[in-house]
Amino acid sequence: MIIVLTSEKPISNEFNQINQLFNAGLEILHLRKPTFTIDGYRSLLDLIEVKYHNRIMTHQFPELTQEYKLRGIHLQEQARFDLEDALEATVQIYKSKGFSVTSSFHSKEEIDACKVNFEYVLLSPVFGSISKTGYEGKGFDVNDLNHTIIGMGGINETTLQKTYDLGFKGVGVLGGVWNTKDPVSSFSKIKEANDMVIKNTN
Repeated sequence: MIIVLTSEKPISNEFNQINQLFNAGLEILHLRKPTFTIDGYRSLLDLIEVKYHNRIMTHQFPELTQEYKLRGIHLQEQARFDLEDALEATVQIYKSKGFSVTSSFHSKEEIDACKVNFEYVLLSPVFGSISKTGYEGKGFDVNDLNHTIIGMGGINETTLQKTYDLGFKGVGVLGGVWNTKDPVSSFSKIKEANDMVIKNTN
């Protein structure tokens, strides 16, 4: 599984590149724009082809899941903490409506301690971040955890094999796509390498 997270920064012609990523085989896009208002999210979603909306997880404004028939909501770490005792009930409400719910973690211990059943969780940083300077990787080995864990941080075509060897069930990519001259071409290279790793593993 490959997930691409949108860049926090404005990207020229971003909607077109997102459409091209989906056309190139992207399974899931995490829409994460911390500086956007809900109307900013809508403006971007309106330009993404409707047929791809069911592959998009939103990091903010969960009401957009129903408005645009998105794939589901992603609870970032702080959002998960803020829900406190209401976390499990909130997740169940969205699941009962047919939406996926995922979340972010930054330690194995937190994943193990969390009793909520997310479809998958993002764990970072596995390797030194491409998009954030000074964000050193922790080389998590998650072979001992019985969860669907997606590795993030420093993911590109050269780190894929090691990521799967560490027990991750997929990869999340940000800088490996958006911090390159040609995001769509970079994604295609990562996808091709990912397909090869999975084929060799099975």
